[in-house]
Amino acid sequence: MTVTDSASFPTPPPGSGTPDVAAELVARSNRLGADPRNTNYAGGNTSAKGTATDPVTQQPVDLVWVKGSGGDLGTLTAKGLAVLRQDRLNALVEVYPGVDREDEMVAAFDFCLHGKGGAAPSIDTAMHGLVDAPHVDHLHPDSGIALATAADGEKLTAECFGDRVVWVPWRRPGFQLGLDIARMKKDNPQAIGVILGGHGITAWGDTSEQCEANSLEIIRTAELFLAQNGKPEPFGPVVPGFEALPEGARRQRAAALAPVIRGLASTDNPQVGHFNDSDAVLEFTARARLAELAALGTSCPDHFLRTKVRPLVLDLPPSASLEEATTRLRELHLTYREDYAAYYDRHAQPDSPPMRGADPAIVLVPGVGMFSFGKDKQTARVAGEFYVNAINVMRGAEAVSTYAPIDESEKFRIEYWALEEAKLQRQPKPKPLATRIAFVTGGGSGIGKAIAHRLAAEGACVIVADLDLDAAETVANEIGGPDQAKAVGADVSDGAAVERAMQQAVLAFGGVDLVVNNAGLSISKPLLETTEKDWDLQHDVMAKGSFLVSRAAAKILIDQAIGGDIVYISSKNSVFAGPNNVAYGAAKADQAHQVRLLAAELGEYGIRVNGVNPDGVVRGSGIFAKGWGAQRAAVYGVPESELGAFYAQRTLLKREVLPEHVAAAVFALAAGDLSLTTGLHVPVDAGVAAAFLR
Repeated sequence: MTVTDSASFPTPPPGSGTPDVAAELVARSNRLGADPRNTNYAGGNTSAKGTATDPVTQQPVDLVWVKGSGGDLGTLTAKGLAVLRQDRLNALVEVYPGVDREDEMVAAFDFCLHGKGGAAPSIDTAMHGLVDAPHVDHLHPDSGIALATAADGEKLTAECFGDRVVWVPWRRPGFQLGLDIARMKKDNPQAIGVILGGHGITAWGDTSEQCEANSLEIIRTAELFLAQNGKPEPFGPVVPGFEALPEGARRQRAAALAPVIRGLASTDNPQVGHFNDSDAVLEFTARARLAELAALGTSCPDHFLRTKVRPLVLDLPPSASLEEATTRLRELHLTYREDYAAYYDRHAQPDSPPMRGADPAIVLVPGVGMFSFGKDKQTARVAGEFYVNAINVMRGAEAVSTYAPIDESEKFRIEYWALEEAKLQRQPKPKPLATRIAFVTGGGSGIGKAIAHRLAAEGACVIVADLDLDAAETVANEIGGPDQAKAVGADVSDGAAVERAMQQAVLAFGGVDLVVNNAGLSISKPLLETTEKDWDLQHDVMAKGSFLVSRAAAKILIDQAIGGDIVYISSKNSVFAGPNNVAYGAAKADQAHQVRLLAAELGEYGIRVNGVNPDGVVRGSGIFAKGWGAQRAAVYGVPESELGAFYAQRTLLKREVLPEHVAAAVFALAAGDLSLTTGLHVPVDAGVAAAFLR
């Protein structure tokens, strides 16, 4: 037969084959992943075996569908499955070179794939392919890991489950672990699953329903066993003075400490932060055994890959002064970095990847809560969630035994695993504003909305601040929700309101790096018609408002000690004298000089202050839509609908200025290529010669 058309052999899409096999697997995965008691975010994997028709031979072929690398069970879709041939996976057993070379088997999985598309096979593929069961779940429930990390976990597993669940000693995930579990199932036909020492659980079943039921039986039975047999106060008694502060005082203290902590955590690599003051965290940080247990670190690989081997713990009560607390945090940070470097040196081999950074990912502050950090908000938030998982694990293990996580050397083998390093190297290049936290006033409409969208598109986390909270929330939702943007209501003319808004920003993302003073309004009147109220309103919002926002932001930026940007959206009118806008023009001139004054004052802290001078931004402008457009059109004697075109024709470039052009200037000032520029005003007016700076 001569093949003339590749379409004669259609490639089965991921999830195709035996009717409902992939669909059942995705549904089961989503149910298991939706409950945090069952597994952590992006943790664990599931699989199902079935038969499909080979598009080349038209003969039946046995396949295994397994959640691919990096996916999350709770949000898994068919595209997130890897589809592999069962006969090829089985054949790998015969060519397996042994545990010393088991990492080579990951590349071999690619030669077992069936068709194109789908996800990359994960390190746990062997576990699913080699276990002789049609359906397999591997999960990381807190209750299961508590037994897995107990010093006498094997004995407790037998007490808890009898012979229905078998103990498997710790082994790093990989091909050999898959062989171990397959052997355990073969040798224990009565078993429904295993406890993986130091790690998690694996369950199986003849049907998808049975597999899910077996997984839940293991998890819920372990929960009940811990509850019925656990001793009270496994973390020890509460230390007087280390109890949680009342919520208001706690949040205020957290907001004051967050910039300092974020700056320390960003010593090697810039980080975004997340704050967690859940009951589990506050209870743990108030107890006598906090330092002892925290020093043991986490155990489940998913946990410590996100949280590092151990957290930094502040050893002062919340009654300590802020000065005492920040001084002590800096001392502890230096010690943490020295300890982490020593940990790396103890275990690094000649072929180990370079040390990635010695700063903590988790910082515990008694009476206040937990600060977690990562390359973006989601990573920071998930790191915190994983440490809460670790707290639950420690509580469970200590309640019935002694918490005994895997050895430090094993943690290093996973943290600096060549396969983990390869996964990190495959991640996409960060966007220009990745890890930057932007605070945009007047962000609910017009120029502010365009700026918020542009900064978020370039990788920044954005605080959308606006007097109109509903408008700010609309923009924040457009950007993508709480991991990308947060809306805050803020009257910039009210110092207390500004401080509250900044506090919300700090608690949301850990700090602030880029502040855009954009909030404004305009009233166009001749001098004799301009009232004192008109004058005060425009100066309160723009001159005073910018001052208040910059003052609040400067405190955060200085505490962070990692530099930053303040950008003022001023106006052509700050340097050009036009008719009938004395209050507006004077307020804009005030803003323009604030740029120069603050650039001179804040430069020693690495804080750059620059301005943007737009003109004629009619389309999409909140100011023009609220009466300014009609007033200016009347001044110039043109219909309001033609005001934008009128402004364009009086420019050198004869082009209309849009909010997006102003946003582009803000991005240019903040993205890094102008890192040695401060005190500059950038005209975005299509060329108005009378407004040239000189």
